[in-house]
Amino acid sequence: MKYVDKACAHGTGRRKNAVATVRLFVGSGKFMVNGMALDSYFKIPQYRSVASCPIELVGSKGKFDVVCKVSGGGLSGQAGAIRHGVARALNFLDANLYRAKLKMAGFLTRDPRMKERKKYGLKAARKRPQFSKR
Repeated sequence: MKYVDKACAHGTGRRKNAVATVRLFVGSGKFMVNGMALDSYFKIPQYRSVASCPIELVGSKGKFDVVCKVSGGGLSGQAGAIRHGVARALNFLDANLYRAKLKMAGFLTRDPRMKERKKYGLKAARKRPQFSKR
């Protein structure tokens, strides 16, 4: 599937440790993730709906082809990163038309929650070694 001379919009989405690069093309509604169809990449329906909900929210289902590359994190983080990237690409495409709906739904806000790093002297991020009195 090559999109060489079609108009497109770009968006980068992030959640947890996942990063998604999303491109929107005017098309028939195909949704590709890392070269695979959305249904075959995300086997769980909840992740599929999370990834595609910005397009459904603005009522543009079937109007855009979505091509995205996602890496890092797990499937939940990747689905959230795709949602963020699609929302930012839609906002880039036409901010006057889509921004209010996307902002109200919270799709333009990056979810900052990440795993806390392990500190030296500790067993995990906050877990301390057992105290020994003697």
